[in-house]
Amino acid sequence: MSGEAVTVSDGQVTLKRSLRFWDLVLYGIILIQPTAPMPSFGVIYQEARGHVVTAILCAMVAMLFTSVSYGRMARVYPHGGSAFMYVGKELHSSLGYLTGWCLAMDYILNPLICTIWCSKAAQNFIPEIPYPVLVIFFAVMFTLLNLNGVETSARINAGMAAALGIVIVLVVVASLRYLFHLPHQPSSFYTQPFYDRSTFSQSGLLRGTSIAVLTYIGFDGISTLTDEAKDPARSVPRAIVLTCFITGVLAAIEVYLGQLVWPHGQAFPDIDTAYVHISGRAGGPILFIIVNAALLLANMGSGMASQLGAARLLLAMGQDGAIPKKFFGAIHPKNRIPRNNVLLVGGICIIGGLVFSYQLGTELLNYGALLAFMGVNVASVVLGWRTGRFTQWFSMLISAAGFLTCLFIWTNLGPLARIAGTAWALLGILLWIVRRRQIHLPDATA
Repeated sequence: MSGEAVTVSDGQVTLKRSLRFWDLVLYGIILIQPTAPMPSFGVIYQEARGHVVTAILCAMVAMLFTSVSYGRMARVYPHGGSAFMYVGKELHSSLGYLTGWCLAMDYILNPLICTIWCSKAAQNFIPEIPYPVLVIFFAVMFTLLNLNGVETSARINAGMAAALGIVIVLVVVASLRYLFHLPHQPSSFYTQPFYDRSTFSQSGLLRGTSIAVLTYIGFDGISTLTDEAKDPARSVPRAIVLTCFITGVLAAIEVYLGQLVWPHGQAFPDIDTAYVHISGRAGGPILFIIVNAALLLANMGSGMASQLGAARLLLAMGQDGAIPKKFFGAIHPKNRIPRNNVLLVGGICIIGGLVFSYQLGTELLNYGALLAFMGVNVASVVLGWRTGRFTQWFSMLISAAGFLTCLFIWTNLGPLARIAGTAWALLGILLWIVRRRQIHLPDATA
């Protein structure tokens, strides 16, 4: 993509509008990653009691409603849109800050869950090395690479997405080949991934759905490209919705075949890397190695990039005065990176990797994401009412449905995740109050 090119108009340099509709869709798929449901397959499988496909599809419904709201907001606020901007502009600046604060938790937790998953995947290759040692190794590696200014380029990310696409094709072919060689199965065998009366639980399905939301995290990133898109008012909203839909369809196919290869009731050697073992059953040791290595490399790249992203977000918040500027707002003079923040996030990855489970980290990440999604849906409803009253009733209804489905899923997160996430939100509110008092202090003493 040529989004970095610029054009000059009236003496002002602006980004070149060169991204077409399918460029935006491809960017969204790369951002989410085509193998998105594979790392979290095991914990969804466990919580939903085998109904992973249904959980993925239920999550897709909520995300489709929300993606429509994102598209509407991107049309009105086209300049580098994001959830905290939409909420802050349409509702209130304090609510926008809280949305940004909850998203900051997502940024910090993303490298943490990548560290956990990489450590578990590495143990499939070298089981003799203790898990804590691998956690420390990956967290330190991410930190050292980021401290030295090593970044993955867009070209490398696109290449990795293409490689993961090939991996998906190999898994699908191997799974179909495995299923064709099975003895004759009753028709109920092929519908059990959607509904199995003997194991179905509504609470379990909803809990699994709350984790399955992770599959779609990243679709909103398309809204940040509105300044570089051709006809953004039309292409960006459509691309956001279509990316979400394509992700859901691909994810459903991947997990459906995975559940047929490994029916519910058969224990996995390791629940966090369950899909790797499914690949091994379907395609033998070679496919096991290919999938494990591909997902390991993908999570390594994601972990390193998300750690730097978290450090940069903390830098922006520090320079804005939302958190202590002296520590968080500092930039290292030599490498020109937020060194303090990189070290802090690396330390969090080490401690969290030793204390947290992959599932808890995932649910905490979704806690912040779902709150942000709810905020965008409410902002979209308010926008519709403000601009068109009852003439916008259909769009407002979709956004309201997005809010309600996200709220319903959010309430089904694990209790520990809700407690920890609420504590983080309350900390953000406290910092906001302190900051506001400091801003108004000169006026009070004048």
